[in-house]
Amino acid sequence: MTSSFSARRLLLPLVPLYRLALAFREIRLGTKLEPVRRLRWPVVSIGNLSTGGSGKTPLTIALAQSLTARGLYIDVLSRGYGRHSQLPARVNPGGTAEDFGDEPLLIARETGIPVYVAPQRYHAGLLAEAAHLNAEKPAIHLLDDGFQHCQLARNINILLLNRQDWQDTLLPAGNLRDPLKAVHRASVIAIPADNPELEPELRTWGWDGPVWRLRRTMKVPSLSSPVAAFCGIARPEQFFSGLEDAGLSLAVRTAFRDHHRYYAHNLNRLAASARAAGTTTLITTEKDLVRLGKLADLLPKSMPLVTARLRIEIEDHDTAINWLIDRLNQPAFE
Repeated sequence: MTSSFSARRLLLPLVPLYRLALAFREIRLGTKLEPVRRLRWPVVSIGNLSTGGSGKTPLTIALAQSLTARGLYIDVLSRGYGRHSQLPARVNPGGTAEDFGDEPLLIARETGIPVYVAPQRYHAGLLAEAAHLNAEKPAIHLLDDGFQHCQLARNINILLLNRQDWQDTLLPAGNLRDPLKAVHRASVIAIPADNPELEPELRTWGWDGPVWRLRRTMKVPSLSSPVAAFCGIARPEQFFSGLEDAGLSLAVRTAFRDHHRYYAHNLNRLAASARAAGTTTLITTEKDLVRLGKLADLLPKSMPLVTARLRIEIEDHDTAINWLIDRLNQPAFE
């Protein structure tokens, strides 16, 4: 048992307070003190129970590409965590993480589809629909990290769930933003393909809906010499172990907090650590590269920075996408 794990368990007496806050949220939504608003186009939410690291963004990208290939008009709505402005905006792929948030910017660059950000995703959706009033194709909003954003009505709730979440507890003693009973809000549960035993446990527990199995693939550059790896994501150990599983030797591993905002001194220290360890190559995630922006140019040309790309594929892909489209049950799909 690690010291950090033990320290968090000391916060168990505070869990009932967090649970009370969740109950108050449910009361506000249930009594319409906080309205649940509906957009004109159907909404497909992609989310999870925990504070991060489940693969929501790669799955959003995969679904956006799959649905676009089916001839549908797709956009993505996001909170835009960490951005400076509070105004609704369409993400400019040439912008910065400070302008739009790292995940929306990554989605926009990877997919080329419209991505809209606002503190209230409803306002992002209004902006999206106003920009495409005369859309000729059936249109769908993908709601990135939307499971807890209950103020916006959705047609489908896709919940990513892994073994770690299934065995975790609520904040602040654990990482869960919602209790396990919130699983019943989902329309479909997506689990890692390498956790097949999780599905029968879910069935025994009472889940009778569809289960997707997701395959995570980390595309890693071929490097023969040791590297210095760094990231600012929710579960850095997944990144580091993924690099090692791909055959890389890690001379240095540096973990920043999730959504870390980089400064020049961070890069100076990373470069110094790499040199001290005898390596001249740095490797990070796509989200971290987005947050680095032009700061990446500060690294000397003798110390290249490369990225590992996380991709998610749905097993039995066509069946899953057909189910998704059928479940929307909109006249445009008949």
